[in-house]
Amino acid sequence: MLTKLITWCVIQLPSIAILIVLFVSLLRALRFTTKKMKKIAVSKAHKAADIDDMEAEKRINTLTGIIYGIGRIFLWVIFLLILLGKFNINIAPILASAGIVGLAVGFGAQELVRDFISGFFILLEDQLRTGDWAVINGTEGLVEKIELRTVTLRDSSGIVHIFQNGKINTLSNMTKEWSAIVLQIGIAYKEDTDNAVMLMQQVGDEMYNDPVYKELMLEPISISGVNDFADSAVVIRLVLKTKPMQQWAVGREYRRRLKKVFDAKNVEFPFPYRTLTWGDSSNPIKLKIENSDSDTSDIPK
Repeated sequence: MLTKLITWCVIQLPSIAILIVLFVSLLRALRFTTKKMKKIAVSKAHKAADIDDMEAEKRINTLTGIIYGIGRIFLWVIFLLILLGKFNINIAPILASAGIVGLAVGFGAQELVRDFISGFFILLEDQLRTGDWAVINGTEGLVEKIELRTVTLRDSSGIVHIFQNGKINTLSNMTKEWSAIVLQIGIAYKEDTDNAVMLMQQVGDEMYNDPVYKELMLEPISISGVNDFADSAVVIRLVLKTKPMQQWAVGREYRRRLKKVFDAKNVEFPFPYRTLTWGDSSNPIKLKIENSDSDTSDIPK
């Protein structure tokens, strides 16, 4: 028995050590290769004039992450099978059992299979990328991770939401290729709408010509015109088209500048007001204030 153990150690231990070294080397090579692939792809995307750098980098990060994950699982499976063979464990029954178990699990884990298939098509059709801002099943947030089974979303409150790919019923990508913000600006009914539109256009043009915000805005401001008559306001609709994830910053700056211009030009923002009357023909209520030393005999008590 001892002789067999010594013989096994002499014969198998060196090969096991070589196997471990080879496995670690392959893992590092896989990591290096995926990083190199990512660098080459990003470089080509930067050279292509018709491709947005940020959008290309999002997709490259997502795909290289998936490739690295699949490659690592494949190496681990091969390594464990070879290692079991080194310990004189017949892997043929294991493989046969794994096939039967896999078939049984396939029937019992249809939801898991559906998640993987849905995740595959999400990646294939480029519906979502890491770094996008999306609304999934009514929850809005930043896409932090995309895997074949799940999508990880972090909302603006910092809460992490994990969705199974097979249970994603609605998916809205707010930052694919470009973004936009729609503003509904209300002005008082007494104001001239043409004058207000002119001032709004002026503010938008100034921002578009500003070197800082010109880098964020893809097009000049687009004003649709009077969009609604609200209870106490005339609503004017406008659209600001921006680079992905920049619509909120551009929208906040536009509101700030518009408020200053409206104040300077005495354009009134609306506020609720009510007129009270008594009956059909009564006059509006009036308040009469008299000095204390005057005759107050005519004031009803």
